[in-house]
Amino acid sequence: MGDAPRVGLVVSRAVGNSVVRHRVQRRLRHLIREHLDVLPGSALLVVRAKPAAGTAASRELGADLDRCLQRVIA
Repeated sequence: MGDAPRVGLVVSRAVGNSVVRHRVQRRLRHLIREHLDVLPGSALLVVRAKPAAGTAASRELGADLDRCLQRVIA
């Protein structure tokens, strides 16, 4: 095992059809990459997208991710 944090994404059918789910996954992956440096090296993080993520703007997803990471890191 390396010392890089590992992140998993869970985007269920409740979020939308496959096009919507993959778009949400891509957006979350991009947003998470910006935060990898604040996670400890041994971190295992699972991000579960709620159904509202399918219609949320990237700005909203980013704000929600920031809020959740602050809770986890603090």
